[in-house]
Amino acid sequence: MKTLRKLIHRQALAAVAYVTLGFLALFFFFDLVDELRWIGRAGADGYQMGHALAFVALSMPSHLYELLPITVLIGTIFVTARLAQSSEFTIMRTSGLGPWKALRTLLTLGGMFVLITFAVGDYIAPYADRAAQLIKAQHLGRLTSGATGAWLKERQNGHSFAVNVRALSPDGALQDVRIFEFDSEGRLTAKTQALRGTVSSGDAGWLLENVQRSRFERNEADATKVLHESLPQWTWPTGLSLDMVAASLLKPDRMATIDLFQYIRHLEANGQSAQRYEIEFWRKVFYPLSCLVMVVLALPFAYLHFRSGGIAGYVFGGVMAGISFFLLNNVFGYAGNLQNWSPMWTAAAPGLIYTLLSLAAFGWLVLRR
Repeated sequence: MKTLRKLIHRQALAAVAYVTLGFLALFFFFDLVDELRWIGRAGADGYQMGHALAFVALSMPSHLYELLPITVLIGTIFVTARLAQSSEFTIMRTSGLGPWKALRTLLTLGGMFVLITFAVGDYIAPYADRAAQLIKAQHLGRLTSGATGAWLKERQNGHSFAVNVRALSPDGALQDVRIFEFDSEGRLTAKTQALRGTVSSGDAGWLLENVQRSRFERNEADATKVLHESLPQWTWPTGLSLDMVAASLLKPDRMATIDLFQYIRHLEANGQSAQRYEIEFWRKVFYPLSCLVMVVLALPFAYLHFRSGGIAGYVFGGVMAGISFFLLNNVFGYAGNLQNWSPMWTAAAPGLIYTLLSLAAFGWLVLRR
């Protein structure tokens, strides 16, 4: 039985690797074509072909994370269907490979892909994506998100602060910082603008440069007096870290699970909606487990009877099933965010649906027939 397990694992690993490389090559080509529009934008010393190639190459781990469940399904379907067509799987069955042993063999294979998917999505992809964004920021200017940049919120001693950072420079400096301070009754008490700022280490806060500060003071008659001051430097004590600013500028699906969790806690502590980030957190928890669902979905193909050339149609069906899973995952994410569904169940729903489909196919084709 150990020999059969090694045979199935070896062929499945080779098939999944082959399919994954094919998809990554396709994404590499499309991403490179898209990056060509930025070449030469910042002059001869700016963004060049080598930078575009490096940016696209560093974006591949994110694509790998998204593709792995799909390629696991396609590769495993190809192997099981080929074994069935050549009657090798029939021989394995007569040698003692029953349905439950075959399922356990594929689940072991799926477990390996779960670990690989988790490692890529939580460690390799976030690091590579940050490096890719740094390359682009160094040669095109700065890291930003839309026209308004990042908005954050913090509470201190009964006062609340709304903070806007327009962009991050390549060296991690904050650009175009605006801080609005409100009292416990929601009235604006101060407004601070700075062209540049840096996040100090520890709990020292933000060191802002070229500061324009306006304070709104009210007297007993509720009359407002505005005081303006210009400062070369000003320190704002805050617990907002550089990672939090970067997180609000970057897409949540490019963050590590622990970073998402910490950012969600910060948003909830400051009364901000964390629905989008909670959905993405649970998606990152459940997404690697979808590899187990995919190998179970591929097992019934080993019990089908194929004619010559019949594998292509079933592999195409596997491609469609993988694409439909990817689309369903995204649709549930957007719908859950709009309809305010439970983040955990929103993220788990696609996997549960495909789990039921795979178990139904396993029970009908494998156990009953």
